[in-house]
Amino acid sequence: MAVQPWFTDAKLGIFVHWGIYAVDGVQESWSFYDDIVPHEQYMSQLERFTGARYDPRAWADLFARAGAKYAVLTTRHHDGVALWDTEHGDLGLGKDYVGPYAEALREKDLKVGLYYSHSDWNHPDYASTRKPGRPPEQEDNRYSEVAAEDEDLAAWERFLAYRDGQVRELASRYRPDLLWFDGEWERSEEQWRIPELAALVRSYVPDVVFNARMLGEGDYATPEQGAPIEPPDGPWELCLTINDSWGYQHHDHNHKSLAQLIRYFTETIGGGGNLLLDVGPMEDGTIPQPQVERLEGLGEWIGKHSEAVYGTRRGLPAGHHYGPSTLSADGRTLYLVLFDAPRAEIGLRGLVTPVSKVTVLGTGTELGHRKVGGLHDAVGIVWIDPPAAADLDPYATVLKVELDGESELYRGSGRF
Repeated sequence: MAVQPWFTDAKLGIFVHWGIYAVDGVQESWSFYDDIVPHEQYMSQLERFTGARYDPRAWADLFARAGAKYAVLTTRHHDGVALWDTEHGDLGLGKDYVGPYAEALREKDLKVGLYYSHSDWNHPDYASTRKPGRPPEQEDNRYSEVAAEDEDLAAWERFLAYRDGQVRELASRYRPDLLWFDGEWERSEEQWRIPELAALVRSYVPDVVFNARMLGEGDYATPEQGAPIEPPDGPWELCLTINDSWGYQHHDHNHKSLAQLIRYFTETIGGGGNLLLDVGPMEDGTIPQPQVERLEGLGEWIGKHSEAVYGTRRGLPAGHHYGPSTLSADGRTLYLVLFDAPRAEIGLRGLVTPVSKVTVLGTGTELGHRKVGGLHDAVGIVWIDPPAAADLDPYATVLKVELDGESELYRGSGRF
């Protein structure tokens, strides 16, 4: 999959789940789909949504301070409620929240991402067909599908025309740098008419980036919530909540600590991916303070270690260093991340290229190093002196390892 260069160097994006579900603090869309909240009660939030303190410039300023290079806003979730003044469909907020968001991001030189769900569980023509091959004994959800004998292909065509109209509005009005599609699992690529949809968007934004949920047209993989043990090949992005919820939920105070978020971030970029970290603004448009504090803390850490973040690529495979790492674009500098205070020397295994210098990033303190052992092709271990307490970062310390040439690794098993 090919992807625009800005995306692979972005490293951090901010996901924004904001919609009527923030009024009562219920799960976005799924709460009525799964009959947790009565549909009428869920939709009553539409009249109670105010956005009274919506300040997209404050959002953009916070995202920039966090070190993010792009953001993705939920323009329409599976509930079908649009955050812009759409001319297609009956569910809108009577106001354009997307335009000011896009303008504010661009003022901060951030790339504009828009989330759009393929599915719409409120549209009268959506539950008119079902995915091919779906077992007939599986129970139908009335919001998303019908039994095979009740399919109405004319209604499905009407739905696609509605979908195309909304996507055309988003592409033509806001010219997004990235379109983040969701809901793809409910239909096939053919049913969604993915190639035609991609061509529509590219007719307005030729260089747009698609996530992999744009089936067959995606530019990058999108693991969700679970950090991959084996990073995907090619470009990818981990989307992750700060607490346990995408949108704002009053009861959810289970926020990940800043230390945990820095681990997620460094492990993700060390594996060649971006972290898309989610915030869930309250219904008035303000981002909860615990999320603000964590974004600011992450931004402080990134600012101190930016050399190991931006302009880097996937680091060492597992086994060479006990922790994440990144590699400079020219392959001549390794950045090793240490989460804990070293109790002894730090071992760097399988590095063929000689090391010329090791320093602590952020303080500049030089550390002693030496290579020990090795036989024939199996190179020895580079042992690096542990940093002093004064050089340790409270969350994650980064060692800058300068090489005498481009990084070369030994991946063999040694002599038998």
